[in-house]
Amino acid sequence: MKRRDLLRSSLAAGVSLALPAAARPSTPAPSGGDDRALWLTHLQRIAHPVLSALAERRLVATMPVESAPGHLADRRRVTHLEALGRTLSGIAPWLEHGPTAGPESAKREQFCNLAREAIASGVDPRSPDYLRFGEDRQTIVDAAFLSFAIVRAPRELREKLPPATRAQLADALRATRALLPGYSNWLLFAAMIEVCLFQLGETWDRMRVDYALRQHQLWFLGDGTYGDGPHLHWDYYNSFVIQPFLLTLMDAIADQEPAWSAMKGPILARAQRYAAIQERLIAPDGTYPIVGRSIAYRCGAFQLLAEIALRQSLPEPVTPPQVRSALTAVIHRTLDPAGTFDPQGWLQIGLAGHQPSLGETYISTGSLYLCTAVFLPLGLPPQDPFWSAPPAPWTSQQLWQGANLPADHAQDL
Repeated sequence: MKRRDLLRSSLAAGVSLALPAAARPSTPAPSGGDDRALWLTHLQRIAHPVLSALAERRLVATMPVESAPGHLADRRRVTHLEALGRTLSGIAPWLEHGPTAGPESAKREQFCNLAREAIASGVDPRSPDYLRFGEDRQTIVDAAFLSFAIVRAPRELREKLPPATRAQLADALRATRALLPGYSNWLLFAAMIEVCLFQLGETWDRMRVDYALRQHQLWFLGDGTYGDGPHLHWDYYNSFVIQPFLLTLMDAIADQEPAWSAMKGPILARAQRYAAIQERLIAPDGTYPIVGRSIAYRCGAFQLLAEIALRQSLPEPVTPPQVRSALTAVIHRTLDPAGTFDPQGWLQIGLAGHQPSLGETYISTGSLYLCTAVFLPLGLPPQDPFWSAPPAPWTSQQLWQGANLPADHAQDL
């Protein structure tokens, strides 16, 4: 089936969920297995060009670099590290926890090998694809996304690395310490790098971690939302970075300090509330508010909702199948339109197709691979209710269909 036909049929299936029973078409909606297959197809299409090129030490030579006018030279310094770190951070749960038997297992093992080879290529100073850690402040961000991936998949992306590669990785991460992170969500990037060094058995800077955690507790504004720094920004950075990083930092180091351990419960509760808000933001047709910067990260805007689903921590009354159905609709809306990929299969700047004007000055081709964050629930096994339950209408579909649901209320956590 052509991609355009797949999009049309999938959107029709999504719309049928919002129709009264008597008006629904007789064609059955996709099953959870169908959805998982579709997610895997998208994940592999996005990730394979990046990982295979870097594993073969030809990413710099072959990946096109699209950027805002006048910023091509500076983006070329960082875009390849962006592509690796962001791709791996999204697919890490599938690499770590995906099936170990059957056809999906074979594909997962292939990607695990590619991921390790890509890391080895990117951290080797002799490689033509060395990722230039520490040469630009942006490398703080994407060394952190690479660290994020390694913390999410310790068995596949840390323990199975050869000792020489682990040593080069540690050197690469340390190279970013000379750079000053911004007084914003960037503090979490510096913290994640230190936590990865800790898990590599290296000396780590606890102060950077503590500072990031304490500042974000001060920047909590209520109702599941943190400021990006002292003030609120109407964008998706609570999902792109802030809350997923806080959750993962808690997993990794909460037991290292009593003060950090005390943060763990509130951080999860706030993330659950924000996930509930995100689920309500998805309109009946899979669209969502186009607000704030970095909208070209596409479906990566829903990383936090995907993360809470992966953790099996969705707040009532949100259910796994309605989240799967909602995120599938978002995936269709953001990844299926013509122009999403160039003729060679690389992502292009845009939200629904190729829309270069949506690319801010800090965005380039490698930045776009944060869209893989939507695929986190592939770390759940196929038999989990997230995948095995029948499709279900999400909150906006139910309400616009006329369902009598309880009103939503703010939560001060």
